[in-house]
Amino acid sequence: MCYLIAKKFKESGSIALKTKRGKELAYFVDELQDEIGYDIQLVTITRPSAYGEYEPYEFVESYEDFEKRVKMI
Repeated sequence: MCYLIAKKFKESGSIALKTKRGKELAYFVDELQDEIGYDIQLVTITRPSAYGEYEPYEFVESYEDFEKRVKMI
C-alpha cells in the first residue's frame, strides 16, 4: 500500500489517494503529470503521518476523484 499525493508548489495542503504500487499507478501518474504540467508535484509516500510537509491531507476515494480534485488546484 502507498499514497499518491498531489501538492501545488509553495502552497499548503495536498490531495491524497490510498492505492497500490504497480503499472496502473505508474501509467496514471505519467498521464496525469503530462496533462497538468509540472506546477503540481505528484509523489508516492508510505505513511502520511511521516510527511508533514504535505499536510493537511484531503483524502479521496478513487483515481477519478483524485484527477478531478487535482485539476481544480
